[in-house]
Amino acid sequence: MNTPNENSPQTGHEKLEASFSMLIMSIASSALMSLGLSPDPHTGKMQPDKNVARFNIDLLAILKEKTKTNLTAEEQDLLTHILQDLQMKFLQMK
Repeated sequence: MNTPNENSPQTGHEKLEASFSMLIMSIASSALMSLGLSPDPHTGKMQPDKNVARFNIDLLAILKEKTKTNLTAEEQDLLTHILQDLQMKFLQMK
C-alpha cells in the first residue's frame, strides 16, 4: 500500500514539531476563538463563549504554575505575555 508521507506534496502539509511553545499557542488560539476575537476555523464564524475562554485561560495559568522552574527564559516569557494578554481581553469581554 502506498500512502503519502507526512512531508510529501500530496498531503499539502509540513510535519509540525511538538513543543511547549506550540502547546501554549494552541491553547491561546482556542482562548482567542472563545473570546470572540478569532473565527472558528471550521465555521468561519465568531462564537464567543465566556466559560470556554475562562477554561482555556485557567489551563494556561495552571501550566505556568506547574512548569515555572522547568521552562526556558523564552518559554516563560511567551507564557507570561500570552496569559496576561488573554486575561486583559477576558476582562474586556462583554
